[in-house]
Amino acid sequence: MGGPGAAGGGAAEAARILLADDHALVRSGVRLILDAEPDLQVVAEAGDGAEAVALARRDPELDLAVLDIAMPRSTGLQAARELARLRPGLRILMLTMYDSEQYFFEALRAGACGYVLKSVADRDLVQACRAALRDEPFIYPGAETALIRTWLDRFREGRALPDRPITEREEEILKLVAEGHTSKEIGDILVISPKTVERHRANILQKLGLRDRLELTRYAIRVGLIEP
Repeated sequence: MGGPGAAGGGAAEAARILLADDHALVRSGVRLILDAEPDLQVVAEAGDGAEAVALARRDPELDLAVLDIAMPRSTGLQAARELARLRPGLRILMLTMYDSEQYFFEALRAGACGYVLKSVADRDLVQACRAALRDEPFIYPGAETALIRTWLDRFREGRALPDRPITEREEEILKLVAEGHTSKEIGDILVISPKTVERHRANILQKLGLRDRLELTRYAIRVGLIEP
């Protein structure tokens, strides 16, 4: 891979970047920012997390994936988890509108090494990409004080980070339910039986203290699995 050494090498090949966001206009803007840099090049674009994973499978030369969090079919966090398993050497950045401690920690759990807000992408994204390619973490500046305070408070109180309320499989099913898919459709997508889908759905409702699809959908919007 040529990208990681590009930032100081002058003649080195530009880093190959996969960009995933379900809004074409956002992808276009982000691509303009990245392609303007001699050491960075967007070579693939995806409109959802599943497409991002498929593209990464086909291109072993990718150096970096820049993923939106809220996308259809599969979120950026879900895609990051799968990419971290499939391609351990691929660096991952989350690009998001959510200024959220919860999402930040979920991104780290998923295998991301950086978290960039869309509102300041023109300022932070290039720096974040170069940090990721050097295997260095990137935290958007406004979050540092709050995050450090959270870690220190948890350390002093002897508390670990909170467990995820539902499993990865339950999260996949919750997202598909919220997108309006039937149990049969979800079963076909995930290659499981409709009965298994219904069992997972019942577990999700119980774990989250919710009653029906409407409340599941509201929850999915609130945690960034789907957009309003």
